[in-house]
Amino acid sequence: MVRWQKKAAAVGAALVLVAALGACSSSGGKQEEESSGGSGGAVADTPRMKVAFITHAAPGDTFWDLVRRGAEAAAKKDNVELQYSAAPEGADQANLVQTAIDSKVDGIAVTLAKADAMQANVKKASDGGIPVVALNGGIDAWKQTGALGYFGQDERIAGQAAGEKLTQLGAKKAVCVIQEQGHVGLEARCQGVKDKFPNSEKIYITGTDMPGSTTTMTSKLQQDKSIDYVVTLGAPFALAAVQSVKDAGSSAKVGTFDTNKDLVAAIKSGSVQWAVDQQPYLQGYLAVDSLWLYKTNGNTIGGGQATLTGPAFIDKDNVASVEKFAAAGTR
Repeated sequence: MVRWQKKAAAVGAALVLVAALGACSSSGGKQEEESSGGSGGAVADTPRMKVAFITHAAPGDTFWDLVRRGAEAAAKKDNVELQYSAAPEGADQANLVQTAIDSKVDGIAVTLAKADAMQANVKKASDGGIPVVALNGGIDAWKQTGALGYFGQDERIAGQAAGEKLTQLGAKKAVCVIQEQGHVGLEARCQGVKDKFPNSEKIYITGTDMPGSTTTMTSKLQQDKSIDYVVTLGAPFALAAVQSVKDAGSSAKVGTFDTNKDLVAAIKSGSVQWAVDQQPYLQGYLAVDSLWLYKTNGNTIGGGQATLTGPAFIDKDNVASVEKFAAAGTR
């Protein structure tokens, strides 16, 4: 078993513990700031904390529902008032960090997909005594911001795993579909694919325009009949790619990064071959729980290194083991 598989397996075991905590429902990619705390069940008797949870979620991207549910589950357990907000653009996301600083929150969890735009304000928070953790994006930048830890996968390693998978499956030519230009994590995924599967190329779609994205993928498949694999970087785009393959009259297969309930069903039916899973619920949960542990007991997680939550593969051989969790909205 290679190194990333060992790390993913070790962290993946923690999901058995956190999944039982339940989840609160939310809508994909909400951009307005909201507060949630939850009550009932076993709630920590530590002083009430206020945590800002700031992501680069785009409207309608169901991946972030899973991240948010994990954060909400930890907040409910830890007696934390969770303030969730999102902005796809780096400058807007940086402004949300400033708002959190001005609000004198007790901690900040933030994604660093566009680290250049975020770094100054995130460092301002950490230098000002507000503990910060990073998640999901920015594995190469989080230490410079003064963050206490990072929870996510190494996107280039994940891409390399996908490239190796393509080679093992006998693919000939792949197209890697990026839904958001300027997102360092998505670029790293496609670069990782190319590292291990050189006969691949990138195309860009606009992730907030699904009909347009489907059309772009269809056109590419019509123009290049040699493409036999489409690799998307999010579950909704994999499902769109399935339609594009049909519309183009192509025989290409579809693999993807990330999951949701519909994507798991697509793997089960065979319309999508596999997904690289980074356990987004776990990312949200660990981010909030780590801040609570730091504030209440001085703990840090990771020993100065990123805590990897993936990658691992979900395919027809193991999809049944995650199906019930996907149905509950936690995978």
